[in-house]
Amino acid sequence: MTWEKERCQYPGKNRIFAAYSNKNMYKPIQIDKENLTIMGVLFPDLATLNSTANAVGSNMFEGFEPTERLIRLYLDHKTGKIDNTQLLINLRELL
Repeated sequence: MTWEKERCQYPGKNRIFAAYSNKNMYKPIQIDKENLTIMGVLFPDLATLNSTANAVGSNMFEGFEPTERLIRLYLDHKTGKIDNTQLLINLRELL
């Protein structure tokens, strides 16, 4: 069964993540659309949360394992709080 068919069988918010995790393709992460958080990190709006969730989810298929600190760092970069140089410095410290 392809993931497209599974997605149709699991309607509703956040169900697609459950479908993937049931096959052990990656570990599920906490996404709370009502409170606008991913792994406890607060997002300014739903659009930013959704685009970040999509980016993180795509990278998880390549082996990325998100942490709260990495999610916060990504958000700071995405919202312009830090520039590319600071992003790389912070990543080097984290990894």
